[in-house]
Amino acid sequence: MKKETWVLKIAVILIMLPVLAIVIFGFPAIIREASESSTQMVIVLYGILAALSLSMFPFSAALYQAYKLLNYIDHDEAFSDKSVDTLRKIKRYAFSIAAVHLLSFPFYFIVGEVDDAPGVILVGLIFVSAPAVIAVFAAVLEKLLDNALDLKKDNELTV
Repeated sequence: MKKETWVLKIAVILIMLPVLAIVIFGFPAIIREASESSTQMVIVLYGILAALSLSMFPFSAALYQAYKLLNYIDHDEAFSDKSVDTLRKIKRYAFSIAAVHLLSFPFYFIVGEVDDAPGVILVGLIFVSAPAVIAVFAAVLEKLLDNALDLKKDNELTV
C-alpha cells in the first residue's frame, strides 16, 4: 500500500505549503496595504484575516490527521479504532473551520456590498461550505468504518 499512498502524502504536504506561505508572507503584506486605506474597511479586512488566521490551526491539524490516516493505511491498520478516531478528529476540525468562517461571513457580505462585488460573498460561502462538506464526508466515512469494525469483531468471535 505504500506505493499507492505516497501520492496522497505528497498532496497533503503540497496543500499545506502554499497555505503556510500565504499566512506568513501574504497576510502581513495585506495588512500593510490595508492600513493605508479607509478605517472602516480595515476593520472588516482585519475580521476576515483574523478568521482566516484562526482557521489555519484546525486546517493544519486536519492535514496532520490526514497524513496519520495515510500512515495507518500504509501499515495495514486502516480498519482499526485509531483510524476511526482520526476520522473523528478530521470531522471536528472541519466543522470548526466551517464555524469560524460562518461567524466571519458578515464581513464578506460587507465587502461585497461596499465594493459591489457579489463574488466576494461567493468566496465567503465557499469558505463555509467546503469544510462543511468535508466534515460530512468524514462523518460518513467514520460511521462506515465503525460499522465495518463491528462486523470485523463479530466475525472474529464466530467460530
